[in-house]
Amino acid sequence: MISSSRIRSFSFAALIATVLVLAPMTSFAGDAANGKALYSANCSSCHGESGKGDGPVGAVLQPPPRDFSVGDFKFDADGDGTPGTDADLTAVISKGAAEFGGNQMMAPWGGILSDSDTADVVAYVRSLKE
Repeated sequence: MISSSRIRSFSFAALIATVLVLAPMTSFAGDAANGKALYSANCSSCHGESGKGDGPVGAVLQPPPRDFSVGDFKFDADGDGTPGTDADLTAVISKGAAEFGGNQMMAPWGGILSDSDTADVVAYVRSLKE
């Protein structure tokens, strides 16, 4: 008969092995705190500090910049049938909205923001939903 302590040890070892196997496949969200600083420096002039699309430059744009506080996103940039995924936001930030039929004034930031920085901005934009 197997003791309960051996079963617990085996269960724990199986759990650790599973985590180690799956960890490389896991995608981790960006750092919203760093994203806030990047957003403030690069995005707020159009999208506004609170993400409502009411920045000083955004006030003169037609159509106006996206209101992130609503959490409704237009583009399915990766073509998976679901607009507004992290991959979609990443693509729009990196390539600009015009690449996906949006406003040409939404600049491509891929040459300025690193992949990590873009993930951080996406995390911060997600936090703006009210």
